[in-house]
Amino acid sequence: MRAADRDREAIAERLRVALEEGRLGLHEYDERLARTYGARTYGELDEVVADLPGPAPAERSAVVPAAPAPPPAPPASATSGPPAGPEATAPAGAVAEPDARSRLLGLWTPWLRVAALLVPIWLISVITTGHAAGVWPLWVLGPWGGLVLMQSVGLIGVDHGRKRRDRRR
Repeated sequence: MRAADRDREAIAERLRVALEEGRLGLHEYDERLARTYGARTYGELDEVVADLPGPAPAERSAVVPAAPAPPPAPPASATSGPPAGPEATAPAGAVAEPDARSRLLGLWTPWLRVAALLVPIWLISVITTGHAAGVWPLWVLGPWGGLVLMQSVGLIGVDHGRKRRDRRR
């Protein structure tokens, strides 16, 4: 009996799962995948997966169903007063967004580390040779610093916009 494209895709998915589980090596997976897409009949498809176990039943599956999401917190009433802290304004289970200072630090830290490496190397070469042919670290630090500066200005602008929106509420 002739196999359809959907049958070939199902076998390809079984092969992918077997690769992820470590039942197949990458080379063997590639060979079997080529045979799968070249197969014309169910018999040829069965030969590709004959030595692999079938899909696990749901009872034996290692996949754990996701827990239902907690209900959203009720909105604070006007008589309850201002929130006690940052945890009172964030919904339950929400990940706190990093503030502007930590995001800026994350942007500039790699640049500062490279600058701390390149500038001393340049200074040592100037001292040992006795002449400064040019400040070559600027060829690296200049364009990179410009990009980081533009990103920093963008972050600051986004934060001010958020503060304005929060004040309007």
